[in-house]
Amino acid sequence: MPDTMRFGVSGVALVRAADAMLRALGGAEVTLLFPQQVLADDTSVELGLVDPGVEQVIFTPVVVRNLPTGNEGPRRKLEFLLPASMVASEAVDRNVASGADLLNGALGLVHQGETFHITGITTECFAGTAYLYRVVGVE
Repeated sequence: MPDTMRFGVSGVALVRAADAMLRALGGAEVTLLFPQQVLADDTSVELGLVDPGVEQVIFTPVVVRNLPTGNEGPRRKLEFLLPASMVASEAVDRNVASGADLLNGALGLVHQGETFHITGITTECFAGTAYLYRVVGVE
């Protein structure tokens, strides 16, 4: 029996519920950094002599949680909870197959002026529908 029949909840309803939860609990804003997609038609670009730059995409609402770090580990480790609806919308705009693929293509993440390296991405799904992305970043 599919999960939607067993629990009486559809994946789409859970996406809306997750969006509401993130607005209520967080409301933080993060900026994901992606490689610039449009490059000049020039041989210096082909040789890698020109920095193509980055595109900044703002995601909100986001819940930010501190994670423990070891004595030898990074200075800060944070978990960012991103709404799947916004990630999916950006994936469609960028012609990427899925939200996870979009996040895997990010160069980094900026929160409160600090840049974080993405070390892990987890997709939370229900009834085959992604409703939340957990992104772990270290500074």
